[in-house]
Parts: sequence; C-alpha cells; structure tokens
Amino acid sequence: MNKRSLIVRFKWILSVSRRFSRIDRKGRSAVTSRLATLGIAAGVMTLIVVMSVMNGFQLSFIDAIQEISSFHIRVNDLPLEEEIKLEEYCDSNKHIKSYTKVLEAQSLISSQRGAEGAAIIRAVDPSLYYLDQGFYEKVNMVQGTFDLSSGGQIILGSKLARDLGVRVGQNVNLLVLSGKSDVDLFSQDRTFKVSGVFSCGYAQINSSFAFISLEDGYKYFGSEPVVIQGIKIQNVNKDLPVIHALQKEFPEAKVESWRTYNKAFFGALKIEKNMLLLLVALIFVVVAINIYNGMRRLVFDRRSEIAIFSALGAPPSEIQCVFVMRGIITGFLGAFTGLLAGLLISYNTDVVFILASKVMYGLQYLVTAIFNHENLQYISQNSSYLLYASIPARVQGLEVFFISLFGFLSPVFASFAASKNVLKLTIAEVLHYE
Repeated sequence: MNKRSLIVRFKWILSVSRRFSRIDRKGRSAVTSRLATLGIAAGVMTLIVVMSVMNGFQLSFIDAIQEISSFHIRVNDLPLEEEIKLEEYCDSNKHIKSYTKVLEAQSLISSQRGAEGAAIIRAVDPSLYYLDQGFYEKVNMVQGTFDLSSGGQIILGSKLARDLGVRVGQNVNLLVLSGKSDVDLFSQDRTFKVSGVFSCGYAQINSSFAFISLEDGYKYFGSEPVVIQGIKIQNVNKDLPVIHALQKEFPEAKVESWRTYNKAFFGALKIEKNMLLLLVALIFVVVAINIYNGMRRLVFDRRSEIAIFSALGAPPSEIQCVFVMRGIITGFLGAFTGLLAGLLISYNTDVVFILASKVMYGLQYLVTAIFNHENLQYISQNSSYLLYASIPARVQGLEVFFISLFGFLSPVFASFAASKNVLKLTIAEVLHYE
C-alpha cells in the first residue's frame, strides 16, 4: 500500500467520522460527542488543578522540613577530626549546594510570666540565615531580625512565642535542657533575649523550634552535644548517589536521607495524594463508560451506512476506524482543552479563589438582602478562600502529562471496545433488519 493510498483512506475515515459526530440519521445535531469532549476537558482540568493545589499544600510542608529541620542529607556520628574534611568535601562537590553544622538539644522554655513550652533548640552559625538561600526563603521573620551575632540571643517560632507570651526584647529561660551529665538538667541561669520571631509553612516547626548561636550551644549543651551535619544538594531527588559517595568517603558516619527522615509523615502525605488522585480520576471512568454506551448505540443506528460501506468494498477494520477516529478526536480536543484550562487556573489560583470569594459573598449578600434583610450586618467574605489563595499551586510536568494522556486514551479505548461489533455485522444481517 503506497503513501497516497494511505492518505486517501485516512481522509475518508476522517470525513465520515466527522459527519457521524455532527449529524444523526434523522438530520438532527448529535450532541453526544460534544458532551463527551466537555466531560474529558472537565476531568483533565479538575485533576490538574486539584493535584497542583495539593502539591502546593504538601510541598509547603515538605520544603519547610527539608530546608529548616531535616536538610536533604544528614550526617551523624561523625568523628570530630573528620568534620573539617567533610566541610571541604562538600565545598568541592558540585552536587552539594550547602553544608551546615548544627548542635541540637531539647528544652523546656519558660518566660518571665511563668508560661512554659517544650522546644527543640538548634545552635547554628549566626550567618546561616543569609548564606543559606533555602533557609532564608522558608524562615519568614514576623518580628525582629535573625540576629545571633552576640551571645544570649534566641529566635523563636511564632506559635512557640505566642504560647510563651513573649515578644522581641523580652527574656526567656531554658529551664530544662537535655544533655550529658555535665549539663544541668534544671537551671534558672540560661537566660536568652528574644531577638526575633519566625514563621514557616509547617506548624510543627513554628510551635517547637528555637535557634541560638553555635557559641551559646557549646556553652550550654555540654562537652558532648548532639551534632548534626546538614547537607543540601542541587537536586533533592538525586540524593542516593550523593549518599553513596559520602558513605564511601566517611565509612564511620551515619548518612541519612530526607526520604527516611520523617518517613511516616511523608508516607501519609503520599497516600493522601494518591487517594485524591484515584477519586478524581473516576471522572474519566464515568466519561469512558458514557462514550462506550453512546458508541454502541451509534454503531447500531448506523447499520445501513455500515452495510453500504461493506458493499462498496470497505474492509471491516477501516469501518471500525471510523468510530475509533471519533474517540481520538474527542480525546484530543477534550484533553487539550482541559490541559490549557487546568494550567491557566493552576498558575492563577490566587485570582480564582479571590474571585470565587467575592462571587459567593455577593450571592450570599443578595439572598440575605431579599429574604432576611436584618442580618445583612453579619454577612462577610469567607476567610477560607483567602487561605486557599495563599497556597501556591505547584505544577509538576510529569503529572500533567500522564493526566492529559489518560484523558486522551480513555475515549479511544472506549470507542475501540464499542466498535468491535462492527466486525460482527454482515450485509445480509443489516439488510434483514432494515
């Protein structure tokens, strides 16, 4: 079969398929294909938007944990004499973005008002806030500045500061402090001045983290403090090769990935995302079933045309392609339209949610004004929409590709399955029923 013959066959298949999708046997406009296209577009759009918002919601937690708490890679149990070697190794490795040495202890902080709160105390380099770009972006200073340049200063999480009832300039005391035998368990002399209050995207960090300088850490955490070597890499998803190289270079150290740190929490987020994906993907299943039933009805209604095509010498496989082509067109138009709409909404979720808030407020105000005018003073915009608008949607290319591909293939498979009956029809059977 030459190239010209293939083009001719494709043209007549496309022409007949388009006519079948526009006009039924009675000359009326056929709306089945349009509804199917709208269904696929709605499914693709909804799934892209939902997954993008979910990604933004979850990654705000994950990024805060990785940049502030767990790092991308943690090196523990490293001998003291190896620390300088590790720092030099990190500086020379092109896959590693930054290296941070942290001292950590657990404490019960008390304020001058008598309020108390449990906290994780991190002793860090005073320049960390300005040298680590990821840390700088996630630690949002809501009061004061991240200033640990002089001794006796502390930075508190926003929820922790609120629980203690302290503000910038006031003092707190590390009443109880974990450590070895050379650390006083209880003390009224570990007084720090609050120089700043921060907030991040993860409430657990806001309610339990505090930062002091490395100098104060060595002063109060004892001779054998808990030391964490935090490493951040260029590509967070390519941590395994870096971990393998670190373990080979420092065999005595314990190297831990962000994948295992807070594994239960990250696993719960993944299960939540997969379940949401499964539930929303049922839209495609419903649309595919409707297309399948509609296509079977179309094949039955077009029995006479099928018989004419067969009598004129059209192979059954090409007749089947007429109906499959309809599924291809429906899937392509629906997936492409849904893709564009989904990306447009995902990149403008703040505008969409604010607009939805105003629309809902307007409708509520109108209904109340008509039916319950005396309660107009209690009508206000729903703050939940503003919260949703503050969540940055994260569009992941691979997810968008598979969502669009699934939206395209679902009507194609439905059309193929429904049109298999074409191969079973004979001219004699069709003419007998006509």
